[in-house]
Order: sequence, then structure tokens, then C-alpha cells
Amino acid sequence: MKIRYSYPPLPWLVYLLIALWGGTILQCKQQNNAAPTGGVPPEKALSTFELEPGFKIELVAAEPLVADPVAMEIDENGRMYVVEMHGYPLDKSGSGKIKLLTDTNGDGRMDKSTTFAEGLMLPTGIMRWKKGVLVTDPPTVLYLEDTDGDNQADVKKTVLTGFAVSNPQHNLNNPLLGLDNWIYVGHESAVTAKIYQDEFGDAGKDILYPDKPNGPRLINNASGRSVRFRPDEYALEITSGDTQFGHTFDTWGRHFLVSNANHIFQEVIAEPYLRRNPDLLVTDATQSLSDHENAAEVFPITKNPENQLLTDVGVITSACAITSYQGGAFPEDFNSNVTFVAEPVSNLVHVDRLKPKGASFTASRLRPHKEFLASTDAWFRPVNMYTGPDGALYLVDYYRQIIEHPEWMAEDVVKSGALYNGTDKGRIYRISAADAKPVAWTKELNLGNATDEQLVAKLAEPNIWWRRNAQRLLVDRKSEKVIPALRQMAQNKAAALGRLHALWTLEGMHQLSPDLIIQALQDSEPGIRENAIKLAELHLKEAPDLAAKLLSLQNDSDAKVRYQLLCTLGFINTPQVNQVRQQILFKDLADEWIQVAALSASSGQNAALLEAVLAQYKPGNPAYASLVQRLSALVGARQEPQAIRQLLQKATTTIAEGQEAWRAPVLMGLAQGLKNRKSLPAELQTARNILIQTCLEHPSASVREGALKILQVTKLPAGTLTQKARQQAQQIAKNKKLPEDQRALAVEFLALANPKPYTTFLTNIINPREPLPVQLAALHTLSVIPDLTVSRYVMQKWSTLTPEIRDAAINTFMKNPQRISLLLDALETNKIQAATIGWPRSVSLMAQEDEKLRNRARALLTKKENKRQEVIQEYQTALNLQGDRVQGKAVFQGNCSVCHQMRGSQGVAFGPDLGTVHNWQPAGIMTNILDPNQSISDGYDMWEVALINGKSIQGIIATESPNALTLRNAGGQVTTIARPDIKALKALGLSAMPTGLEKKINQQQMADLLAYLRQVD
Repeated sequence: MKIRYSYPPLPWLVYLLIALWGGTILQCKQQNNAAPTGGVPPEKALSTFELEPGFKIELVAAEPLVADPVAMEIDENGRMYVVEMHGYPLDKSGSGKIKLLTDTNGDGRMDKSTTFAEGLMLPTGIMRWKKGVLVTDPPTVLYLEDTDGDNQADVKKTVLTGFAVSNPQHNLNNPLLGLDNWIYVGHESAVTAKIYQDEFGDAGKDILYPDKPNGPRLINNASGRSVRFRPDEYALEITSGDTQFGHTFDTWGRHFLVSNANHIFQEVIAEPYLRRNPDLLVTDATQSLSDHENAAEVFPITKNPENQLLTDVGVITSACAITSYQGGAFPEDFNSNVTFVAEPVSNLVHVDRLKPKGASFTASRLRPHKEFLASTDAWFRPVNMYTGPDGALYLVDYYRQIIEHPEWMAEDVVKSGALYNGTDKGRIYRISAADAKPVAWTKELNLGNATDEQLVAKLAEPNIWWRRNAQRLLVDRKSEKVIPALRQMAQNKAAALGRLHALWTLEGMHQLSPDLIIQALQDSEPGIRENAIKLAELHLKEAPDLAAKLLSLQNDSDAKVRYQLLCTLGFINTPQVNQVRQQILFKDLADEWIQVAALSASSGQNAALLEAVLAQYKPGNPAYASLVQRLSALVGARQEPQAIRQLLQKATTTIAEGQEAWRAPVLMGLAQGLKNRKSLPAELQTARNILIQTCLEHPSASVREGALKILQVTKLPAGTLTQKARQQAQQIAKNKKLPEDQRALAVEFLALANPKPYTTFLTNIINPREPLPVQLAALHTLSVIPDLTVSRYVMQKWSTLTPEIRDAAINTFMKNPQRISLLLDALETNKIQAATIGWPRSVSLMAQEDEKLRNRARALLTKKENKRQEVIQEYQTALNLQGDRVQGKAVFQGNCSVCHQMRGSQGVAFGPDLGTVHNWQPAGIMTNILDPNQSISDGYDMWEVALINGKSIQGIIATESPNALTLRNAGGQVTTIARPDIKALKALGLSAMPTGLEKKINQQQMADLLAYLRQVD
């Protein structure tokens, strides 16, 4: 259900997908929004799906038994609980419900529905617990139980409270029992509402157990991080990561998270390891895993998709419900190390395979141009997944016309009354292997009545549903009689999964003995050794002899075992342990998480490490630079001014060439550490002279940059020294005989204080004859002037700024409302074109906090031009014709290949590769073909370059280097021009693609061309 949009920098091809040649971004996104049709009836829904071969999909439940489902749970007695969130997006009146669905005739399809609980506000998740269920209903986690057997909850207890009531897509959600017996809930920072502040402006409070107010509490909405708790012990902790809607654990307990455009990332280092060393600067405890980018390309098959104002089309934008499949019942390729992610905006389910990569993983597509499941139905909204007792994957379909939140929608759609279309609908599907047996658990499941010994046997089942529920029930029962059976399972050589769960079950019952941990440390299965280290960590105080046993794993063959060992050893401070920590660190130095784990030990344990690293520093190995920077950051963050000064002096001393490789990372690390101090040491005042000298005069470019980073933290004092230094910097910047990086850094030096006196100098060096780094540095320094100087300059010189300068120039407008207002002025007068803004910045402008700016941006960036409308209207019939891909290829080769390629072949690489537009709607592609000048995409407009020798050249600027421009012309001719040879250049305001294609192809040929361009194979 998470549809918040983040706006990371997108790869070049994605930008081409967003805005090709002359198509405005938002016109392409908003065309062909279908009128409400009421969706597809349940009995016809299966015909809308394309599913991976080898699988089948069946309807398990549908309206009127269930509506607006967002989560589900199947308990040990075969009862299906379904969470209904009717209030999304704006209704907080308490319309949420928990339904209990039953299959009375045993045919595998639910036919009876009972309201188990109601009066919930915006419920987001459910988990079986004790004799009832835990339900997340922000701001609370509730416990609901039916004590009299009428299938209706008569106990309602608030377990936790204090969570934010923010946008429903970002509230706490999806409680999940971990292997370690903790309950984890998905959670992240409250999203600041700009339009619906009254409804969703609650940023949260301290999170606590209301019936134990003096117990543990997590301040300020847990600082926006995910939360884990054990209600039977009143335990409550934050985790190191956060997730939006959904999270999952793999077989060995590794935690995977999800967030809108980032469909899979891992919480790599746990919070206790970071907590023990507050000086360690770790900005993110998670690792993005996708090797096919964040905001990965997707391949929907939706007919007439419902895309709203800020919906990013063709890429993952609403990823949720990440699920590590461990059901043991899928075809071999899908039966292990795969994760599924729902993408409701694009009406599909995406699948990845996980491959080990050091301490973490890489997630790769299983299919290059196809999704695991996709629907032609625009109302299909998969929002959650669940592994059932039969090993099938149960898919929760919210089934709504609109899934985006009105915070990010056009006002006319909000007022249309369509926000709640489909609130009476909802489906749950069962996805299983094609040869899977019919559903039997609805009539046969009775795990709740199993004996303790039977539950122990279930710990070895291949399906996680049985293992997790058996472990939960055993820990809940706490029967001492079952301990011998659990010890026997923990040593069962034939059942690795049984050994794993038996160990954690004993731990949950507080009955795990050190001898079993020692055995597990020597297990043949790496995943068990990894977990045994975690278990040993919990028992180090009462069983200190475990420390020596841990050291036996220092040369373990598995990278993840070594990583966990390094994390755990940070709690032990002995010479022998410190030696082992250092040994593992240098063995796996290239893995950044190994570095983080090693340095997460208390700062006192790292005191001698920096000297050891510098002594064996290897200049050609970037891992050494990374480690030195991390260690230096620890020094900078620590309250030891003398140590900072000594390290600074050591790093700025000029020595023989080739011996300064470690100095730059030392300075970079010190700057990072100093930035995080509450106050700067007074000793730095006396070091400013040497820093200035180093910044302007040191022979190493990287050392000069490092000195500048520290100066940017410490600031420069006013006075003659500063003025003298700035004059020196100006002279360096003017000297064209010096390297461009030295000149550019001198320009950046001027930004240390208000560079207003240097305005004329800065504007003079923003010209195409200057190296690109110098121009960019001058633009940045100009933007530091707090007024509108830079914005006015950019608007005045816009037609002469090259594409890379233009991109940086747009960023200077985004700093404050006054500059944004000038940018909107430029858009209004067409001095700057909308396509130049780019998708992420367009979204930012249209989501401005200032209502006037927000509305104005939306009006300007969604404005439709009327040019060539007669031609476009004439060709509307092409959209209804059946296109022939084979004939379309001939049309492409005869008309388009002179300027375009199709996936890297079949033409000339002058314009963008047209293999990137398959996700566009046909009307959007056709409009761009027929009216390429409607809004010229940045990078594909024509330029005229006047040379000093009197000649002029026209073309698109294909690339820019520090010292040259490369122009490309139709036909593929390439011309490289040295910057000193340029007299002037000017944008012509024309698309490189000519108009008039309608004179060469008719409507049927247009339909054929569209069919060819939209194919994915």
C-alpha cells in the first residue's frame, strides 16, 4: 500500500523514458486515463492475468465477503483473518474491520464472512498471537481476542501506543514474528502532509506500553525507525532500518525492507552494534540490493492504466509487501532465495533472485522483460502477500480504481468523487505450482491441538508457515517436558531447519544451554553457525567461556559468518579478540560492511587501528582509503582536540610525491567527523592557516579537496588573512595554465564566505570556452550568494548555457521559494522549457509546501499545448487500429532509423534509443512523433556553435567533457570542438526531430509503428 514517491537521481535511459524528444512528461503520464468502468467482476478476473509458466492462480475470496483487504493471517486452526481498510485515503471515522473468512464446504474458496472486529481507524496489518491477534491500527498496536467462541472479539487491549498517524501509506504496519522471537512492525518517519495537515499531521509521540508507563519507551516516534517488541516481557526496541509497507525475513533471519521506488533493501547491521559506538558515523544501516536499479523498470500489461499526477510511469514507484518465499512448494527456480514484491500502481508482482555478496546480497531479475504476474485490469491492486500452510502464495488485492493518495494527485481527480471507487470490492488469490493439489487446509488444519512433540517435529518442515507457528506455540506453552525433544531436534543432523528453529525455540523459552550453542558454532550449515554466533552473544555474560569458542570461527569459509562474528566480537575487549577483529577486517577489507562491523566496537578499541592501517596502506586499493576515512571520522567526532590537531598536522605536511595517498581520506574523514560535533575544538582556530595553505597550494588535488572540506566545516574568520587568501584563490582560478580541477577548487574556496564581491568574475567564467568543472564551480559559488543573483543570471544567459550547466542551474532555483517563483516565471514565459526540469524536480515543484507555488507549478507543468492539434486529432483513429509489429519494423527502418536505434541496433544513435518507450501509452508516443517541438527534452534540442575561425556548426550536444563539446548530427556525424575554439553558442529552441512525419506515413502505418515501439522483446 505504499505509494509515497521519492525522487532519487534517475539513470539516463529512465529520463529518456520519461521525456522523449518533444513530449512533456506529464502529458504522457496523464493521457488515456480511462473513465471509471467499475472494474472486472470476480468471476472474470482470472482472465486478466499473465502468470509465470509453471504456476496457476485461483480466486480464494472476493466481494461481498471481503472488501478493501490490505493484510491477512491464517491461524493454527485454519481460520483466515483479513484486515479491511475502508477509510483509505481520508476517512478516519473508524470504518476499518477484521473479517474472519470460512470455507464451509471444503472446496478451497471462502463462502462465509464474520466481522471479528470493527471500529478500527486505518488498520494496516495482523499477526496471530497467544489466543487472539495483534493488529496495527495507528497510533496503536492492539490485541484482539474472542473468549466466548462466537468469532467476534470481546477483548480489545492497547499493547503499544504513540505511533504517528501520518499518511496511511507510511504508518506502522505488518507485524511479523521473527526467528529470534521478537515481533517486528514495519515503520518509518511520519510524512509531513502539506495539503492534508489536519487529517495526517500527527508526527507521533513516545512509543510505550500504556499499561507500563514507567517501562521502556522509544522517544519521538522511534526516530522514524522500525520497531520490535515482546509484549509478554514488556521489551521494546528500535531497529537500525525503516520500511514503508511490508518487510520480510529470509530462512536465516536476515531482514529485508521496501520503500516506494526501492523495491528491496536489507537491514545489514543491527541497532545494538551501532549503539555501542555513537562516534561511528553510519548514515544508513541498510543496503540496496537491486542490480537493476532503484526505481527499476517494470513491464505492465495494463489496458488504460489509472496514472495520477505524480505517478512515475514505467518504473517501480509503489513497491510494497516484500516477501521472501519459503513455502517449499514452488517449482525449483522459485523455491529458494527468491523475493516477491507487489507494485499496485503498475498492477503487477515483481520477482527477484538473491545471490550472496559478502555480508549482503544482490537481487537480480528472474525474467529480463516480463513480470511474475501482471494484469490487464487497471483496478488490480496487489498490496500484500502471505505464505500459507499449503506453501502457496496468497495475494491480497485491494481492488480500487485509484490507489495513490490525494496528497499527490491533481485537484480535479480529488474532486471527481472517484477516490473511493471500489471500496466495496476486494479479492484474495492463491498462487501455486501448476500441479499443486487443491486447497485442503480449510478443512484439515488443526495445528492448535497438536502435542508438544508434534510441534517439535514441525520445526523441520520445509514451509516457513509450519516452522514459525510451531515455534510460536511452543514458546507460548513453555512446557519444560518438551525440552529434551527440543534438544534432540537441535542436534538432528538430518534437519538443518529443525536445528535452527529448535535453538531459537529454546532461547525463547529461556532454556538454551551453552553446550548446544558450542555445538551449533561447529555446525556444517553456515546459516546455523551465523545464528549460533547471535545466540552466543546473548549468553556471553553468564557463559564467558563462549568468547574463546567464538574465536574458532575467525577463518570460517562463509563471508556472512565472518561478518556476524565481527559484529559480536565488538562486545568483547581483550587483546586476543582485538587481534582477531583486525585479522577479519583485513581479510575482507573490500566489503564496506566488514569495515562498519569492525569499527562498531567502542572507539577505545579502535585507538591503535588507524596507525596500523596507515603503516600498511596500499594506494591502489580503494578499500584502504575507505577504512582510513572511517577511522579519521571517528577521530574527528571524538572529544579529543589534541588527537584531531595531531592527525590534521600529519595529513597536511608536504612530503615527497607519491607518499601522500592516505592524506586525502584522513582529511575527508576528519571533515565528516567534525561536522557531527556539537562544538568545534578551539585548537582548530590555529590550524586554519595551514588548512588554507594546503587548500590552495598543496601539490595533491585530493589533499587540496580534503582541506577545503574541513574549511567548509570550520568556516573562515573575517579579516585580512581571509581577504588575502580569497585574492590568491581568484588568481589561481584565472590562471588558464593550471589544471581545471585546481582552478575549480579555487572557485569553490570563494564560496566559504559570501562571494557577492566576486559576482562579475564568477559570471565571466561561466562561458563555453572555460572547462566544465570551472563553470560548474562558478555556478555553485554564485548560488551561495543568498539573494536572487544566480537566478537572474541564469534566466538572462539561459540560451547560452550548455546542457550540463543548465541541469546544475535548475538546481540553484530549488533552494528557496523566491528562486522557485522566478523559475516558474521562466516556465510561464517559455524561457525555460518544462522538459528541462526533469521528473524528480517536477515532482518536487508540484509538491511544494507553499500552496500558491504548488498550484502554480501544477498548472504550468501539466499545461497542454495546442500546436499541431489538427494533425494529432486526424491521427486519433490510429489508436483504435490493430497494429502489426512486423509492418511497424519496416516503418521504423524507413522513417526513424536514420536518427534512432531500437535497443542498441537497427539504426543510427543520434536521438534516444526508442527501445525505452514501450511503457508509454500509444497516445503519448504518437503526440511526440507528430509534434516534436511541443516541449523539447533537455539534451535533444538543436544548438549553433560559432567558432573563432568564423565557421559555425549545428547539432545536438551529445557529450561534454572538461575541455570539449561533442556535437552530433542526423546521420551520425560527430564533431568534437575544443572549448578554446568556441566564440559563442546558442540554443535554437528547436527539436532535432523534424515535423511532418504524417506526410510519409498514414494512420495504419502509425498503428503498426506504435505496435513495434511498444513491444518488449
